[in-house]
Amino acid sequence: MAPRKNFRNQAKKEVKPAAVVNKNGVKVEASVAASGGGFSGTKIFTWFMVLALLGVWSSVAVVWFDLVDYDNVIERAKEFRFNFSEVLQGKLSAYDADGDGDFDVEDAKVLLGLKERPVSVLLREAKEESAVKEPDAVPPPDDDVDGSQNTDVESEIQAAVPLPPISDDFIPDDSRDEATHPYEDENNAIDMKGELVEKAQPQQTLEESKQYKNQPGSPETKETVQLRYNAEAESVPEPEADVEPEVESVPELEAEFVPELKENAEDQPKDKLKEKAKKKKPKLLNKFEKTIKTEIDAAEKLRKKGKVEEAVRAFETLVLQYPQSPRCRYGKALAEDGLAEKMLSNDMLQKAIGTYKEASELPNATPDLIKATLKKRAERQQFLGRMRGALATLEKLVQIFPEDMALKNDLGVAHLLIGDNNSAKRVYEEVLATAPSDGFAKVHYGFILKSENKIAESIPFLRDGLESGDPGTDDGRFYFHLGDALQRMGDDSAYKWYERGHQRGHFASVWQRSLYNVDGLKAQPWWTPKDTGYMDLVKTLERNWRIIRDEAQSVMDKTTGLFVPEEENLREKGEWGQFTLWQQGKKAGESCRSVPKTCGLLERYPEATGCKRGQIKFSVMQPGTHVWPHTGPTNCRLRMHLGLVIPKTGCKIRCTNDTRAWEEGKVLIFDDSFEHEVWQDADSYRLIFIVDVWHPELTQYQRQTLSPI
Repeated sequence: MAPRKNFRNQAKKEVKPAAVVNKNGVKVEASVAASGGGFSGTKIFTWFMVLALLGVWSSVAVVWFDLVDYDNVIERAKEFRFNFSEVLQGKLSAYDADGDGDFDVEDAKVLLGLKERPVSVLLREAKEESAVKEPDAVPPPDDDVDGSQNTDVESEIQAAVPLPPISDDFIPDDSRDEATHPYEDENNAIDMKGELVEKAQPQQTLEESKQYKNQPGSPETKETVQLRYNAEAESVPEPEADVEPEVESVPELEAEFVPELKENAEDQPKDKLKEKAKKKKPKLLNKFEKTIKTEIDAAEKLRKKGKVEEAVRAFETLVLQYPQSPRCRYGKALAEDGLAEKMLSNDMLQKAIGTYKEASELPNATPDLIKATLKKRAERQQFLGRMRGALATLEKLVQIFPEDMALKNDLGVAHLLIGDNNSAKRVYEEVLATAPSDGFAKVHYGFILKSENKIAESIPFLRDGLESGDPGTDDGRFYFHLGDALQRMGDDSAYKWYERGHQRGHFASVWQRSLYNVDGLKAQPWWTPKDTGYMDLVKTLERNWRIIRDEAQSVMDKTTGLFVPEEENLREKGEWGQFTLWQQGKKAGESCRSVPKTCGLLERYPEATGCKRGQIKFSVMQPGTHVWPHTGPTNCRLRMHLGLVIPKTGCKIRCTNDTRAWEEGKVLIFDDSFEHEVWQDADSYRLIFIVDVWHPELTQYQRQTLSPI
């Protein structure tokens, strides 16, 4: 308070007039000269008193009323070159923080950073900022549905206030008639991309690990098609925050649910590609909402800029003002969705799901808004693992839009996600009856037929669907299953499709066709023990092969039920039984009780027992058995075969174009992500011990974090 004290001391001093000399050389008092300009002593004293009283008042206000220190405001005023008298009089309306028309204590608090600006002011400023564009960028007047011209508030502001245009990343809703913005329908298909080039991924739960039960390449059972579709969940990114979720496709659950969509551009005519390049802005605003478009755009701009907390508050304000506005409610849901992602909060996401539902049920919602809202709701339900809830939402969508084949395709996928293959099959039959050239429906229908082991019937649907190049068809699994079906029918054109899948980036090579991969690992079909670095494990297996053999033979009695038939439908013919000890890095039930010595030998080798992408099991194959060419699901493991009972002739294994035979007491090592095939043409059974190990180039961190298969 030193300045005030100084002011007071100066005011108490007697002011002695100074003598001046007039033009005649006569001395006169300053008071006489006052008429020629300057202040009299009395006036100076009066101003000092005013300032002193102002200082006393501000001091009392700060102490007793918790108001702002105006000295600090004055210093800030000097710093920002404000007009000093305006600061004292509270006339800095340009810095009016609370919208009351003047600069007062509350505004000073905001200026000093002691108080946040009200949401209403933030919304107002965002609205004003979003409403202005360059004069030559003013769009034509909107047309109402009935054809009458609509002049909205935003257009008037744009014409009157020529300010810099809004940034490119801000795309407000388009209220103009669809005829002014033709575009192709949005892609509504789920792109189930099979290839997963994995870095370090989070640990999956046991339930999630069941997604990898089947190896790709075999026709899948009703119970496991669902798991194949879920396998990509952890690798899918969520839609970017600054992209308007228009009439969006229902994604992949990502960790990220939908993998990146790739269109088969090289197989499409140029005119079709040009057509696909056109985009359509959905009509999300009803007739009334066009009149408040500027306010909606202002709140939407906050969301697109990543200010999700402010966006939620802004849309909540709009919902209170316009409770019957579907677009305001939809904006609130999107903002809550973004906030849930930022907070990693399932509770907030559940709130957004509820708000999506509210928006879709309000009267006067446009068809495009209903479609976008319910699709987004289904997507987020799937993200939370609420598959049946998502199915119900998609069924409602199909009821509202029965002519939309893309929605029916999404519904078919939803049935697959819960393992209801029969319902999915019926949906795709309905789609193909109406749209026989729908490529998405074709590949999924062919996929289901192959899972039913209808190999020949599946081929034309898989082939035609891939050749269509339609969105959602460029998927590694469809190339995989088409090639596999052709191989089983003895058709060498399978390798043409494998080559195309390789060119499209789905397979590492024509031979190595695994779909769940870590990029950059050494790839070769056959390995030596020295190559792997697991010499100690190999020596232990080979030194103790007789102990392992004897325990295996002791549990081969069919009455014990320990050996079970191979369930992946990899056999063309014959009998093939397996007895599993470890699965996905965990002991399989009580199996080790029956073969304690074998399990004891392996306990000290975590590269095997901890291999979450592999198995440890006995395998017995009877004479007359042939295993189709197939590949394992991942390049993250190597497979060891220890020969236990090997007939002298008739048993062999091919990996790529190199065929070898087992020997009793010896270990063969190969990478089963490469194509391999097995024949058992001997006159007695063949018994081996299979031990999967981590690929030696995987880091310890990767071994801990990769998901199980």
